[in-house]
Amino acid sequence: MTSSPEATVSETDPRRRRSVLREAAFLRLWSGTTASGLATWALPFVLGLAVLDRSITPGGLGLVLAARTGGFLAAVPISGVLADRYSRRSVVLWAGLAAAVATPLIAVGLGRSAVLMAVAATVVGAGQGACRPAFQALAAEVVDAPRRQQANAAMTLAVRITTLVAPGLIAVLAAVLDAGALLLGTGLLWLAAALIPPAGTATAAVARERTSFITEFAEGVREARRHPWFLAGLAALTAVIATGYSATSVVLPLVSRDRYDTEAVLASATTGYVAGALAGALIIARWRPRAQGWTALASLACYGFAPLSLLLPVHPAVVVAAYVIAGLGLELFNVPWFTATQREVEPDKLARVSSLDFLLSYGLAPIGLALIAPAIDTFGAQAVLGTCALICFLAPAAAALAPGSRTFSRKAETPGPAKQQ
Repeated sequence: MTSSPEATVSETDPRRRRSVLREAAFLRLWSGTTASGLATWALPFVLGLAVLDRSITPGGLGLVLAARTGGFLAAVPISGVLADRYSRRSVVLWAGLAAAVATPLIAVGLGRSAVLMAVAATVVGAGQGACRPAFQALAAEVVDAPRRQQANAAMTLAVRITTLVAPGLIAVLAAVLDAGALLLGTGLLWLAAALIPPAGTATAAVARERTSFITEFAEGVREARRHPWFLAGLAALTAVIATGYSATSVVLPLVSRDRYDTEAVLASATTGYVAGALAGALIIARWRPRAQGWTALASLACYGFAPLSLLLPVHPAVVVAAYVIAGLGLELFNVPWFTATQREVEPDKLARVSSLDFLLSYGLAPIGLALIAPAIDTFGAQAVLGTCALICFLAPAAAALAPGSRTFSRKAETPGPAKQQ
């Protein structure tokens, strides 16, 4: 197949020097992904407010969120195939519209029908899952290769700012709007996510006999297997999220209450994590380490400091600092990881490989969250936290041994202009 046109951008091309933030197409893509991220984040927060005003029971909340997760997991591999088979822009459009139409039905079901809410949440989750790999592949079409790291950093920066600012904003809106109205607002965000993004530049796929979804998804898996660094990095990321993220999410509130006897540690550590992630996105927007793969994996390993800080009887400031480091490290991994995937994977299989990434790393996170509490009850918090910290440190170290992990590339790992992205 022919190479991607972005790969031919030279070091002296004016587009390399021009900031991606000045490109209208990227700003539209950035706005669409930001809207989808905000809508995704807002749903559980708004439903949490509905629990407080007794519009929905805690059990109903769990049912709706589980249904959304189920829709996400079901849609991710399917949308990866569709986004490689058809236009990535079309997949984003229909996924966003489906979520936009289904969201008001959740509002209709508030206090009336948990079944309606669950069905609608399944569709919203499917829209969310369908958008993720399509957006990832669309970014590779809209942004040329030399500026993708800056673009990925800008998009993750928007997500982190949203996470930091949105709770206060929604709390203010909740003073004048009920949960139903706020849910309708998230539906409008999904509508924006569907309509705002630009068209991609990929040409139509060469006509060929269509095969089953399973066969085409298997092609994406085979493409992923061509990149040992990708499989190793994905395994490390999945291990860190399933253990470190799950443990810190469940144990931090308990430690804040039982060890420090204040909710301030919980709030400060959570805010510190987001602040660290913001700093990481700002740093990696311009930083180009020569051994970018090893640097990214070492940064990912920093997540282990979070469960380690909960394990030890340290000053609260140490816990907050550990969460700052964890957030910083995760973004120093995420941005080079996304950029390398967009650079190295065959363009016509990028959405399928990205769907495999999201399916394993983020899609399986709820399983870790569900298992952590029983594990703590069985083995004790100290043993679970120690094991999680060890996995966070060792999994990226093991991934660094895989071929191509030094630079996240199958190409010869020699320094030079061609390695600068």
